Amino acid sequence: MVNERFARATWGLVAFLLAVVLWGAFVRASGSGAGCGAHWPVCNGEVVPRAPSTQTLIEYGHRLSSGLVGILGIAWAIWGFRAFPRRHRVRTGVVLGLLFLALEAMIGRALVLKGLVATDDSGARAVVMGLHLINTFLLLGVVALTGAWAGGTQRTTLRQQRGLGLLLGVSLVGVVALGVTGAIAALGDTLFPARSLAEGFRQDMAAGAHLLLRLRVLHPLLAVAVGTLLLATAGVSAMLRPGRPVRRAAIALGSLVVLQLVAGMVNLALLAPVWMQLIHLLLADGVWLATVLLAAAALADGAARLTVPGLAEAGSVSAR
Repeated sequence: MVNERFARATWGLVAFLLAVVLWGAFVRASGSGAGCGAHWPVCNGEVVPRAPSTQTLIEYGHRLSSGLVGILGIAWAIWGFRAFPRRHRVRTGVVLGLLFLALEAMIGRALVLKGLVATDDSGARAVVMGLHLINTFLLLGVVALTGAWAGGTQRTTLRQQRGLGLLLGVSLVGVVALGVTGAIAALGDTLFPARSLAEGFRQDMAAGAHLLLRLRVLHPLLAVAVGTLLLATAGVSAMLRPGRPVRRAAIALGSLVVLQLVAGMVNLALLAPVWMQLIHLLLADGVWLATVLLAAAALADGAARLTVPGLAEAGSVSAR
């Protein structure tokens, strides 16, 4: 069952979610996380803050946009239930989308009420930010998948394609791990800015360096490894699933990976200015969405298949 209007609206929701995610990153990068004090959902004890500071306006704007996306999410879910029959995968998607939206709000609440904002450099903040990143990825992925399903992408199946399924699964996990290290690296850049690239390396390698600095060095190394894996995954998927949807998704993923690697080097060379952090995050979200959509297209029931003995389909042979 295809509903183009709902599919287009869902992609619009994805775009708005990305804008809210970037605004949240700007809150962190600008040090405005404490702009509303230790209050949630009100701001400094007020529904509408009076005579707000710049930091308060930044944080309050993020809360308003987050509240709006919650309202839109509820309307989207109601529409999905009305437009699709019982047991349709779109209904599953909208339920999961609402769940991850609620978790997103609860994680944001915990960050504020526990004081894990602004200049806090605790390990707890790093852990919660990692969980925040994972939940954001899951939210974006579920909503994007729902849009793809509403637009006609068939149900995912692993039958007789376990090798390719394993490759895509490892790629998805790799992107999540890379995103978590990226969130930690961005936090380290915000809390421990360096005046030069050499100074940044000295910070990371110094004896007794803060945990965030020690973890920061892992991100570029993992980026190269995961980027290489994603390029290989895109190539193998396009070869084994020669249909147009998979080819387009593979090209999109490969292009975004290359752009992201270049952006990462620029971000490092420029010492992570806020505007570059936001571009880097947007591309990271794009890589994640492209990987999810490639998996959905390549593993869709009825996708065009090319069987190559001994390559990615070896897993399906052993399963017979």
